[in-house]
Order: sequence, then C-alpha cells, then structure tokens
Amino acid sequence: MSAHDHTLHDGAHDDAHDEGAPHSTFKGYMTGFVLSVILTAIPFWFVMGHTFEKSSTTAMLLLFCAAIQIVVHMVYFLHMNARSEHGWTMLALIFTIVLVVITLSGSLWVMFHLNQNMMPGMMHDPRNLP
Repeated sequence: MSAHDHTLHDGAHDDAHDEGAPHSTFKGYMTGFVLSVILTAIPFWFVMGHTFEKSSTTAMLLLFCAAIQIVVHMVYFLHMNARSEHGWTMLALIFTIVLVVITLSGSLWVMFHLNQNMMPGMMHDPRNLP
C-alpha cells in the first residue's frame, strides 16, 4: 500500500464519521433560548393574568405552547433532524411518541370507564343521604 492510498483511505474514513449531524452555532443556541423564554412566558401570562374565562381554554393553550417548546428544544438543543444518524434518531422519536400516546390514551380510557362503571353510587350528592 502506498502513502497515496493510505491518505485517500484516511480521508474516506473521516467522512464516514460525519453522520450529517448539524453543528450548532452561538446564533442557533440563542435562537433556541429566546424561543424557549417566549414559549415559557406566554403560558405564564395566560395563567397568572387569568386571560381566559374557561380554565380548559387556558389548559389547551398551555399544552399547545408546551408541544411547540418540545419541538424547539429538540431542534435547537438536541439537534434532531431527519438526517442525523441516518434517520434513526427521528425514527426513535416517532416510536417514543407512539408509545406515549398509546399509554396515555389507554390510561385515560381505563380511568374514565372505571369512574363511570365501578362507582355508580358515589355520583350522588352526599348531602341528600339519609
């Protein structure tokens, strides 16, 4: 093997380790930080200022801001995208989201039906008991 072949081999080897992961900059971190602060301040203002009459509206907007903030953290701080690690990071994220949705929706479904079917006598007003 000549020195020229060895140099070409080392260059190809170095390129193979660049998995397409994005390299972050100060501007990228600051953008993520500012978005995170804004997405934290908005729900805080909703709750502390009693902006909406119904608490369910406030809760839905709070969950919406939380979901956006999760995406901001994944993109700007965890550097997740479809190209990093040949898409395995995104595939793992999708699998995790599916499992969490199944677990949460199943738990809520079970709790709702337990509340409806197991304790029918507890739904009465306790002041009207003999």
